[in-house]
Amino acid sequence: METFLNKSLSAIVADDYRTAAVFQRYGIAFCCKGTSTIQEACETRKLDFAEVKKEVLAIYANKETTGADYTSWPLPLLADYIEKKHHRYVIGKIPVLNAYLGFITTVHKAQHPELQEIYTFFTESAAALQRHTKEQEATLFPSIRKLFHAGADMQTMAASASGTLQNLIEAMMSEQEQEGERFMKIAELSNQYRPPAGACPTYKAAFATLQEFEKDLHTHIHLENNILFPGAMEQEKQLFPH
Repeated sequence: METFLNKSLSAIVADDYRTAAVFQRYGIAFCCKGTSTIQEACETRKLDFAEVKKEVLAIYANKETTGADYTSWPLPLLADYIEKKHHRYVIGKIPVLNAYLGFITTVHKAQHPELQEIYTFFTESAAALQRHTKEQEATLFPSIRKLFHAGADMQTMAASASGTLQNLIEAMMSEQEQEGERFMKIAELSNQYRPPAGACPTYKAAFATLQEFEKDLHTHIHLENNILFPGAMEQEKQLFPH
């Protein structure tokens, strides 16, 4: 059962997404730079490896209760799911968080100067995420669907300005990892989204919504970077061996 210990974090989460909750709780990045093992991640963050291992083992021991197996979904279905669930969530929540964070930064930054940095990180991430969702829905996801169905225009579709679909995907994956890193900084600055004593309702709502946003973002990036994009690149290699 412990063969998972030799797997990368991203591979563990791809195999059983319930493990993501454990890694999130310990601040272990599984969607960004998820190439290390659990032990390596624990050593880096000075965590109790035995405790983290125990929690992940408990999940593997109950695999029959695992939720959706995204790795088994056809690529077009997974792309549709990401658009409808995660892209729509991002677009809907960004204005809400901008309003919350703008307000509490203006009112409370004298007492809590870290709010300005949190707000800056969020606005940078929001701009990048909005750009990514538009690019994906206009170009990348349609290309992945065409690749899956192997349409008559495959040769034209596979050739991009960078050369291949793989080039586009690798660039997108690299950019998205930056968003995961930004939110790790936000989590640290916000004391893991714990508002200070006596915080006003808007302060509490802002941090609770930020935490929810980060959780969705981890799932979002995981589904793209660890399942959808690698699947598309593998299919391209099969259809167009270099």
